[in-house]
Amino acid sequence: MSKQLMIYERTVPVSSERHLDWSVSVCDNYSFARGTNTAPLLANEFADAANEFLIVFTGEEDSIITSCVLGIRKGENTYVSRKNTWLGQYIPAFFRRYPFVFSTNKIENPEQLTLCIDEEFNGFNNEDRGERLFDSEGQRSFYLKKMLEFCKEFQAQYNTSVRFAQHMHNLGILEPARVKFKAADGKLSALAGFKTINREKLKNLPGHVLVDMTKTQELDLCYLHLQSLSNLERLIERSSF
Repeated sequence: MSKQLMIYERTVPVSSERHLDWSVSVCDNYSFARGTNTAPLLANEFADAANEFLIVFTGEEDSIITSCVLGIRKGENTYVSRKNTWLGQYIPAFFRRYPFVFSTNKIENPEQLTLCIDEEFNGFNNEDRGERLFDSEGQRSFYLKKMLEFCKEFQAQYNTSVRFAQHMHNLGILEPARVKFKAADGKLSALAGFKTINREKLKNLPGHVLVDMTKTQELDLCYLHLQSLSNLERLIERSSF
């Protein structure tokens, strides 16, 4: 089964007709994130994440987003332990949102968002374990309402992050990055497929642009991103070979 949206396997709209007796048991099990070596990181997460993660820009042209790098090899997440617990101090909202996600019909109604759930999530059950999605009358539970609001906030912050990343691209200060490193077996490898801000190009932007970026806090985000690049060596050290 091919995965949807990186970590999702089988997403369906949440409904009382289909999920009346279903619950979500949330525990410290991040096996769903094990094979993900990058994940979207929202702009409002930079301050919490910059001391721990490598924050980069991924995507091309009109689909650029801010992301965190979790492993230096494809399919490797160094923040998930062998027992599937999260090893880092901060957990990105992208993973905290799981197993919920919004979907949209881009053709018929691109503005309408539908809350969906990954029915392959190992904590999704009809054995009354964890938090119920609906009460006996088919009304949304407090938990489901809370997750709906979380997903709404995530989507709003995601859109803000996309605009920030696109602005940096339009300013011409992003550049492709490629990092070479030596594995434990002595073989040379490389980490690529992402972009970083060129510090000199940032400093040389016109004064009025920098003033505007200061007012919108985009300049703060730029320097948090640049600060996070110092985490590269730590990421390499975390990686298993």
